[in-house]
Amino acid sequence: MAFPCVHLCSRRVSRRLQACAYASLGKASRPQEKSSGGPVFQYVGRHKKPSRKVFVWGFSFTGALGIPSFVVPDSGRKKPRKYQLTPYRLETAEQITSAACGYGFTLIASTTKDVSKLWGMGLNKDSQLGFQRTQHSRHQSYDFVLEPSPVALPLAEPQQTRVVQVACGRAHSLVLTDQEGVFSMGNNAYGQCGRRIVEDEVYSGSHIIQKIEGFSSRVVQVACGQDHSLFLTETGKVFACGWGADGQTGLGHHNICSSPVEVGGDLSGVEVQQISTYGDCSLAVSKEGQLYGWGNSEYHQLSSVTDATQINSPRRLPLKGCGKVVEAACGGTQVAVLNENGEVFVWGYGILGKGPDLSESSVPEKIPATLFGRSEFTPSVAITRIRCGLNHFAAVTDGGELFVWGKNVRGCLGIGKRDDQYFPWRVTVPGQVVDVACGVDHMAALVKSLL
Repeated sequence: MAFPCVHLCSRRVSRRLQACAYASLGKASRPQEKSSGGPVFQYVGRHKKPSRKVFVWGFSFTGALGIPSFVVPDSGRKKPRKYQLTPYRLETAEQITSAACGYGFTLIASTTKDVSKLWGMGLNKDSQLGFQRTQHSRHQSYDFVLEPSPVALPLAEPQQTRVVQVACGRAHSLVLTDQEGVFSMGNNAYGQCGRRIVEDEVYSGSHIIQKIEGFSSRVVQVACGQDHSLFLTETGKVFACGWGADGQTGLGHHNICSSPVEVGGDLSGVEVQQISTYGDCSLAVSKEGQLYGWGNSEYHQLSSVTDATQINSPRRLPLKGCGKVVEAACGGTQVAVLNENGEVFVWGYGILGKGPDLSESSVPEKIPATLFGRSEFTPSVAITRIRCGLNHFAAVTDGGELFVWGKNVRGCLGIGKRDDQYFPWRVTVPGQVVDVACGVDHMAALVKSLL
């Protein structure tokens, strides 16, 4: 694979998975003799706080995993590693608190007040990782970024502002801050970056990182679809912009919209607590636990309210037997919701998680809790987070275990093989998974660990 313009820093990045316990050098770690005989070793200090680590896996050739030697082998490896089939530790200096996976690229962020608080890796042909200046010219940007590289945000007060969330689409990115609003970068051919569309604009090597204006109150969550964007404000209002051919913006039409507009329909007067999109279908969960949907319904995502293949305005989806919904996840052809009891329901088209015989459903199908580890020995296991990639699912339990299922595109499930997974399968990660980001063919997990 040829890389016309590749960012590969000269500094070396540690390439080994550090999963073993390290002895603390403090007094508490020294061997202490007990009257019973053998020495006792304390591997983790008593007051040591958990650290956040990032693990990545899946397709590596775009650079989205941030491991340079996978793409350009060093002297210790003869061949490139095209697929990383199990979680691999990504070396980061900061405590990463948010991650998002786009189509061949990844963004990670920290809530630090340092100047560097956002990093990108992977495909950058549309400047979805910002302007990544080459070593040879200040006017050229790398098309591929092979390791986490800082993204410079145009912040008024960089040392007072924190990045709280990132989101990635097909070729654009959104960055949410706590003090200075939302920023966008990348392809804006359909207005998905929330700025005026410029005909024949060249996105490669672009310096444009746009602060998006026009919200009625502070934005608290962002979500990227394939070529559209959703925004949730602190007052529970949803705004949208971008490509609307499938009705995915929910603005009552199928046109392109280049600036954020409040979404109405059945969401009028409703206070929303969470939004989700990844392909061309969009979902919103109200504070009362109701689910609303709009956009593409070719795969029965919205069939509870329509026989049409598209809805251009939000509709409340009557979900029988699901209880109070607390979180929703929307992929390319499939939908998942999580209720207040930690139970997961799925529908749509694809590998839904209940075996090879269920590939299509227009009604919610409950995934048995036993598939997530619930048993007579662990009767209280519950799911706390649910996520969707383009063709697969991920769920995190209250004990920090990660389960995945679906199409294993280029090894994106991280289960050690490239076969599709028809039931939830636990991914082996050293530590407790806090959150996970799903892409098309790769994933990233934030893991809490004492090691």
